[in-house]
Amino acid sequence: MENLLPKAKQAEFHLLKLAKKQELTKNTFSLEFEIPKNLKSQFKFEAGQYVTLKYPSKGKMYYNDFSMTSAPYEKNLSLGIKINQEESSTKDLFHDFEVGDFVEVSTPKGRFTLVSKPDEFRTIIGFAGGIGITPILSHFKNILHNEPRTRLFLFYGNKTRDGVPFKKEIDELAEQNKSRFHVHYFYSREKVGNAFLEGRLDEKKVGLIINQLMMIDDTDEESRLWDSVDEVLICGKGEMIKSLANACFNHGIPKKNIHFELFEEYNEDIYPQEKEFPVMEDIEVEFRLFDQEYRTTLKNNKMRLLQQLLIQKYPVPYSCKSGICGSCECILEEGEVELLENEYLTQKEEKSGKILACMSVVLSKKIKVNFDLL
Repeated sequence: MENLLPKAKQAEFHLLKLAKKQELTKNTFSLEFEIPKNLKSQFKFEAGQYVTLKYPSKGKMYYNDFSMTSAPYEKNLSLGIKINQEESSTKDLFHDFEVGDFVEVSTPKGRFTLVSKPDEFRTIIGFAGGIGITPILSHFKNILHNEPRTRLFLFYGNKTRDGVPFKKEIDELAEQNKSRFHVHYFYSREKVGNAFLEGRLDEKKVGLIINQLMMIDDTDEESRLWDSVDEVLICGKGEMIKSLANACFNHGIPKKNIHFELFEEYNEDIYPQEKEFPVMEDIEVEFRLFDQEYRTTLKNNKMRLLQQLLIQKYPVPYSCKSGICGSCECILEEGEVELLENEYLTQKEEKSGKILACMSVVLSKKIKVNFDLL
């Protein structure tokens, strides 16, 4: 998506030396890059962020985002990558580049982050599916390193036992931090002799996890362990995120404490829309995109701004349509919209006039927005 974003949102790329390449499972691998001294400041990052790799495959140039598994305190930058299918460009990325080669890597970006609280007693749980473990692994390593009072629980779903990326590293972390880090693996396509650990991570499974694994709190006998959860991290496919986020919310975790990162295009809302809006018709829209000015009319406001502009074939950038990725971020310069719940914009950004087109319901007869963020 990088080459489809407005200039103001495009990242800066640098050539980094490939220091290590490792096959993890039959369709996943890791890459580790050296960060030279002169680029340390540009590649300073927070746990949970990602970078874009720019690389050739079959005569084309690809821009793909990959989350870091490394923690900020570690020397190099490490990524976890999946080969989704035989003709995937990531297969060429694995086979065409060797240790010592240079790859174009963007500066870090992304908002799947947490504020560090080293002096507090916290309980943080993570749900991951397949290669969705990557940003959560970065988070958990960083928390174990910086927050001695925080305890972690990881619920990690994969198809089979031999297809678990980073299992060795996760198990070593759990062994080194027995009192603070607990991991449970779930398998959707393999019988492991325990029905509880078989099947997908979904809303029903969350209920079982609460009742079977998170009932007794060793630090407070009068409370359930689940009641002490401060933050939830979820990363994987859209349907998994939707199911787990709603399950956590329905079991008492505030939405502001449920954080998720999407690993594929997803066109549905994560949470159900709870509010009805007055119908507006014949809405005039002016917008700036890629240094061009556009004018159009929306029939009504029954669909959100992004979806309507895409139907009219305008090249508005997007990835998730669910308020997660921020690709459709823009500035509302005139008019009124209702911005539905999203995982990307901060309250400060919303107050400054920034909106996400994918989560915006138009509430005035005319609006003007700027996607170039100048």
